[in-house]
Amino acid sequence: MDTVLLSDNEADLIKAAEFIKDGNIVGIPTETVYGLGADASNEEAVRKVFEAKGRPADNPLIVHFADFSQALEYTSFIPELAYKLAEKFCPGPLTIVLPKNDRIPMITSGGLDTVGIRVPSHKVMHRIIEISGRPIAAPSANTSGYPSPTSAAHVMRDMSGKISAVVDGGSSEFGVESTVISIENENTARILRPGCITKEMLEQVCSEVIIDHAILHELEAGQKAASPGMKYKHYSPKADIIMVESDLEKFISYVGEHNGEGVYSLIFNSDSEVFPYRNMTYGKDSSEQAHLLFQRLRELDDAGAKKVYVRAPETSGVGLAVYNRLIRAAGFEVIRI
Repeated sequence: MDTVLLSDNEADLIKAAEFIKDGNIVGIPTETVYGLGADASNEEAVRKVFEAKGRPADNPLIVHFADFSQALEYTSFIPELAYKLAEKFCPGPLTIVLPKNDRIPMITSGGLDTVGIRVPSHKVMHRIIEISGRPIAAPSANTSGYPSPTSAAHVMRDMSGKISAVVDGGSSEFGVESTVISIENENTARILRPGCITKEMLEQVCSEVIIDHAILHELEAGQKAASPGMKYKHYSPKADIIMVESDLEKFISYVGEHNGEGVYSLIFNSDSEVFPYRNMTYGKDSSEQAHLLFQRLRELDDAGAKKVYVRAPETSGVGLAVYNRLIRAAGFEVIRI
C-alpha cells in the first residue's frame, strides 16, 4: 500500500474524509498528538487500526466528534457533570468516558460498555469529522508501545505502507494525549489518564477530582483498562528509559557512576550549563516538557542511545502527564536518591 501525504488545504481534507468514509485509515493531526483516524462505527475499519498499530484488542479507542451534542447518538446516558465539563473544556484535550450504545462496536471500546468521547479543537481534525459525517476513532498514530507522533514525519516513519494517507498539519500544540476522565457521581470526576487539562483545572467545575491509582502504578493482573494508556508499557523508545528522582547534584553523580557508550540523559533546560555528560534537554517547565517529550524520545533513538537517565519532572499540573508518560516508558523503573 502506498501512503499518500496530504496537506491541510480543503481539497486534501475532502480526500482524507473520503478515505475515512470508505473504511480506510488516515493519520490526522490533533492538538494533542497525531491520531490514526477511522470510522468508529465501522468494525472492519477499526480492526485495521488495531492491525496497523499492533495494538492489543482490549485497549479501548477514543471517539472524536465535531460537537459534544453528537455524542447523544452514540451514548446511552450523559450525566449533568459531563455537560458542564464539556461546556468548559470542549473543544479541547479532554476525553470523557460515558456509557456507550450499540452504534459503537465493542471492538472500538476494547470490549467495554463505555467509550471515551472527545471534541478536538484542531481545525484539521475538526474539519475532517465534519466532512466525513462520521465519528472518528483515533488512537495515537504510532506503532503500539512506541512514543506518540507529534508530526506528520513521525507518522510516515511508523505507518508508511500500512495506512492510506497522512495529513500534514504541522507540529502538535500540546504534545501529549488528552486527559481522560470518568464521572463518579454528580460532583466527582476521576482522572484515568492525565493530560494538559489538569486536576486543578477540572476542580473549577468538579467538587472533587480523584487521581486514579493506575496513573502512577501498574494495573493488577486481570484488571481491565477503562482508558487508553492504563494497561500496557507505552511511549517507550528503543533505548531503555530509567527515571531518576533526585536533585541535580545527585543526578549528575549517579549518571557519572553509570556512564558509558550509548548512555544519554534527558534533563531540564536549566541543568544544561552544568551537566557534563551526553544529554538532551526537554523543556524549561511542565508545558514545554509535555510539548517536547515524545519528540525527544524519538531523537534519542536517532542518536543511537541505548540507555537514557531521565530527570523526573514534578507531578503537579501538567507535570503529572509528563511523569505518567515517562514512568510508563520506563516500565515503572524509578531510581529514588
